[in-house]
Amino acid sequence: MADKTLDAKGQNCPIPILKAKKAIVEVPVGGTLEILATDPGAVADFQAFARQTGHTLVEHSETDGVYRFLIKRAA
Repeated sequence: MADKTLDAKGQNCPIPILKAKKAIVEVPVGGTLEILATDPGAVADFQAFARQTGHTLVEHSETDGVYRFLIKRAA
């Protein structure tokens, strides 16, 4: 279970990333943020987000057009 969930369904780039940047600071270090999105571009966006911020993209999946990302917060 994630420490925090961000529902970004129905929003297009860059809104899910911008909201994730704000939400991740509310997650304890080592905790996880779950993001739900419907923008297919979110896959590449969150992979880049993890690389650029040092956070870890633990997993991502897609079910019925909803993309789920689980990001572990770095220090």
